[in-house]
Amino acid sequence: MARAPLTGGIELEYETFGSPESPATLLVMGLGAQLIAWPEPFCRQLAEHGRFVIRFDNRDVGLSTKIDDHTVDLGELFEAVIAGTALPEIPYSLSDMATDAIGLLDHLGIDRAHVVGASLGGMIAQTLAIEHPDRLISVTSIMSTVGDPAYGQTSPEATAVLVAPAPRSREEAIEGAGKFAVIGSQRYFDLAEMEATVAAAWDRGLCPEGFVRQLAARFASGDRSALLGSVEVPMLVVHGLDDCLVAPSGGRRTAELVPGAHLLELADMGHDLPEPLWPLLIGAIIGHGDIALTQSGGHTR
Repeated sequence: MARAPLTGGIELEYETFGSPESPATLLVMGLGAQLIAWPEPFCRQLAEHGRFVIRFDNRDVGLSTKIDDHTVDLGELFEAVIAGTALPEIPYSLSDMATDAIGLLDHLGIDRAHVVGASLGGMIAQTLAIEHPDRLISVTSIMSTVGDPAYGQTSPEATAVLVAPAPRSREEAIEGAGKFAVIGSQRYFDLAEMEATVAAAWDRGLCPEGFVRQLAARFASGDRSALLGSVEVPMLVVHGLDDCLVAPSGGRRTAELVPGAHLLELADMGHDLPEPLWPLLIGAIIGHGDIALTQSGGHTR
């Protein structure tokens, strides 16, 4: 792995797979999730399809820079969101996180890339399509939504998982892994695999405060609905029909708003990337990207 120094003192931890001469695919992970949430075999399979795959820790997670000089109180944040009042001071926005992604592409000398975003990463990918369309070949928005609270609602059970207290030890993190069955793909959830995942995340470094700051950025960035109507970057929208963290209406609304977007809904998929569905997911990502690359004349750098 390596670190990319960006402007403003931010450094992003990243890892690559495949040949740098191949079209780049930038993977953007979701709320509080580290780069390892894109499983290494998943990344290698994408690379085997002729992609230069890049996964990275967003700011405030994993081994990337933490914005530790600014604290956001989760209770105050939710009170303001529910009441519709002014949010507490927010240190950054999704636009800032999108700019981080562009900075990583600059560091790697990449002019244009396919971008695949999951959950909050999908929101960042949408923001990239709005604010930096010249740097994108295609976008795939997975299990995400548009920022309009009328779509992609979170169930009470999933909300409880989202706001559960952070574990205080590695053992506590592993013992609590079962809670992710609520938001995961019911048909494919594997407790032992989830225990290994949370243990690996703990070993790399959890940042509960960063989770809250990223959540605040999501709310502070508002509704992208009006702006998505002008997006010209080819977009694929993928959503699981069993997703209770971001309801399928979030994906449907995204596809409805973006001109020419394609919607792929997957039965038995929740708010995760279950391995049995990788052939479908990877095939869709590669196929969508290939069409977009052909339409753009094959220019990537």
